[in-house]
Amino acid sequence: MIQRIQSVFLFLAAGACFGLFGTDAADTDAPVASSEVFADGSFTVFDDPVLIGVFALAGVLFLADIFLFRNRNLQIALSRVGLFLVGIGVGYGGYLWYTDSAGASATPDFGVALPVLAFIFAVLAAFYIKKDEKLVRSADRLR
Repeated sequence: MIQRIQSVFLFLAAGACFGLFGTDAADTDAPVASSEVFADGSFTVFDDPVLIGVFALAGVLFLADIFLFRNRNLQIALSRVGLFLVGIGVGYGGYLWYTDSAGASATPDFGVALPVLAFIFAVLAAFYIKKDEKLVRSADRLR
């Protein structure tokens, strides 16, 4: 249901994923012409199509997951897929950042925390979905 706590956590995880499209992950003092990632002076998800796809898909999965409250097993599976996608995005983004020539001079921005928040909120949502499933199963046993 929409009133359940896991729906709030899924909404926050989706918001964190979609929030990456409006903020920078890192900035340099000036644009670096020899850099692929920091050519414009900032590292965003728009610097690589893989990052766009991974975080957009994770956000859509978390958002769609809210409305699957009747099928909790599918809800748990999709939240795990979303967690996996966020992990891939974090790993690939970190790889792009640290292998870039201007990566050492970049300073982290607020966008670095958003994937971590998305991951935490998705883990909390999966925990509460499992807890809800156990509660429903125990109530079914009592009938």
